[in-house]
Amino acid sequence: MLTTDQKGVLAEQAVAFEALRLGLGVFVPLGDERYDLVLDLRPKLLRVQCKWALRRGDVVQIRTRRCRRGAEGSIHRRYKPGEIDVIAAYCDELRACYLLPPELSVERALVQLRLAPCRNNQERLINWAREYEFEATIDRLYGPIAQLGERLSGRQKAAGSSPAGSTGKPPSGRLSLFEA
Repeated sequence: MLTTDQKGVLAEQAVAFEALRLGLGVFVPLGDERYDLVLDLRPKLLRVQCKWALRRGDVVQIRTRRCRRGAEGSIHRRYKPGEIDVIAAYCDELRACYLLPPELSVERALVQLRLAPCRNNQERLINWAREYEFEATIDRLYGPIAQLGERLSGRQKAAGSSPAGSTGKPPSGRLSLFEA
């Protein structure tokens, strides 16, 4: 059984790996910050809090709050605007990383992502897991990551994603953290 600290480290590493696989810059802050990683989307930087996600049946649950021990037991606190930009979560059972946009990251206690339709056929106000998979969220919210490419004259210009066309699913044979 993993400890809470071990789960946190695994979540951070899985998120960092996924970001690197997509060609993002990944940085670890020095000192005591509210966020675990900084992602470089070129030119935008994102402060990312990493979380361990649990699968409960057809739902992935992501606790989007801080928890620490105090004199009277556990102290839970939600993240405030300005402390973090997004929450990234890793679900070990599914071997999947999710990226929650700002509206699902701050001032929340829990986010549930559906893997399958509800038994009561509800369709409104559902957060579908596939829509918040890491790569899908990056592409949808921030677009292809602009890389700097050089013109023959030596001047820098935005050249699209690197490698060209890397905004889709990775081709087979690409490095994967989860392959045995």
